Amino acid sequence: MAQKNISQFVPDAHQEITKLIDEIQKAVIGQTDIIKKLIISLLAGGHVLLEGVPGLGKTLMVKALAQALTGNFGRIQFTPDLMPSDVTGHTLYDMQTGQWKTRKGAVFCHLLLADEINRAPAKTQSALLEAMQEGQVTIEGQTHVLPKPFICVATQNPVEQEGTYPLPEAQLDRFLMNLFMDYPTAEEEKRLLSELIVGRVGDKLDLSKVNPVMSPERLAQLQLITAHITVDDRVVQYALDIVRKSREFSGIDMGAGVRAGMALLRAAKACALMNNRDYTVPDDVRYVAKDVLRHRISLTADFTIDGYQINQVIEQLLSAINAPRS
Repeated sequence: MAQKNISQFVPDAHQEITKLIDEIQKAVIGQTDIIKKLIISLLAGGHVLLEGVPGLGKTLMVKALAQALTGNFGRIQFTPDLMPSDVTGHTLYDMQTGQWKTRKGAVFCHLLLADEINRAPAKTQSALLEAMQEGQVTIEGQTHVLPKPFICVATQNPVEQEGTYPLPEAQLDRFLMNLFMDYPTAEEEKRLLSELIVGRVGDKLDLSKVNPVMSPERLAQLQLITAHITVDDRVVQYALDIVRKSREFSGIDMGAGVRAGMALLRAAKACALMNNRDYTVPDDVRYVAKDVLRHRISLTADFTIDGYQINQVIEQLLSAINAPRS
């Protein structure tokens, strides 16, 4: 796909992306910004860590996305007794044939929901690491390639809650974006309650209205289009300035690594495509910056004790850097 011809594919791609978002919103009330950023990560070929207190609809959102896509969907409910082989798969001896057979785990799919990933210990969490980074897993010394595209959306509850285990830093860095779901607005919550009390038995939300509108093959094509979105040198410099400034900014103990700069630009290109453009602008970088950096930097002990939130510090960081004019 030639760079100079990318503009001809953008309008159709934008239309399909909009349709995908509309389908998800048939099941999920509100959370429009989170849905858009989930799709941005999808287009960039990145994995997502979706965080929020229980009951906000994290799992529902991913299931609605899975229903809007026609590929294979896998789900793993992480628990303290979950084993790494439950994630990747294992071999077993077939008594009838006298041969060893491989039973593949739930990770062999196009879209994987790793539900409540921080309920399982680090050893099991790390079983996803190779799959997320390499698109393959190793079972008893044998390498198995995962379907393409492969996207992992992991949900987690706040680490302050009892019975949770913080994710290893190496795995955190493999997530393109860390999205934080907040409570719905009063109007959205009223609409949600109104829908639940009309003709519903129990509190199960309805996914039947969500139609499949995109195949894995088409998603892979959109990811290729995203990869060819133009990035001006000034936008590259802006992303670089943000990352390097984070390593020396007041209140930040550990700044963003090299992968953070690449993640900023990947997400910015997807944001541009979502906005019907074949080129990035500084606002694309700023729009995704908090979600790309949130899990890649840590605050100093003093700032943490004083009650500073990571979003506040990132906002101060962005304000300290002059964005180039579009």
